Amino acid sequence: MARPGIVHRIDKDTSGLLVVAKTDPAHERLSRQFAAHTVERVYTALVGGLPGAASGRIEGNLARSSQNRQKMAIVPAGQGKHAVTHWRLIRGFGRAAAQVECRLETGRTHQVRVHMASIGHALLGDPVYGRAGRLDGVRIVLERLSFRRQALHAGVLGFAHPVTGAPMRFESPLPHDMTALLHALAQQT
Repeated sequence: MARPGIVHRIDKDTSGLLVVAKTDPAHERLSRQFAAHTVERVYTALVGGLPGAASGRIEGNLARSSQNRQKMAIVPAGQGKHAVTHWRLIRGFGRAAAQVECRLETGRTHQVRVHMASIGHALLGDPVYGRAGRLDGVRIVLERLSFRRQALHAGVLGFAHPVTGAPMRFESPLPHDMTALLHALAQQT
């Protein structure tokens, strides 16, 4: 196999679904769907603060940060890669935190994490884009649960079968650690 395996990746410490191809032709056809942005990708995120709207669209080109090569950053038009995230508020936990659904129009490295942080709602537990010190009550919950990753789950992937073209849609339930965090946040409010 010239192009083995992974077609779609998720960030380290993000839970959820991946796409793996068993053959070169399947890999090529699936890769084309991702490149054409025709794949359905839905993430669940737990973020700091309560968004002021029920939904929104974040558009901002992404590229490596000039200050820290480990991070991605929103850059001016004409630089980086075009990125669009549609988000919708699912549930608020007072003003301290919220559960949001993020639908990706594009799929860039760290896209949800950078976009949500750019509107002032960084993912809970995110060691790279989170804003330490801002959410004391939430930080206590994270520490009590030993939650040590960004609260992000790739819950839905939908695409056309690479051979038959039949629509396929896969769902992955929230993992135990995020379910426990949701429960703890609900009890706190």
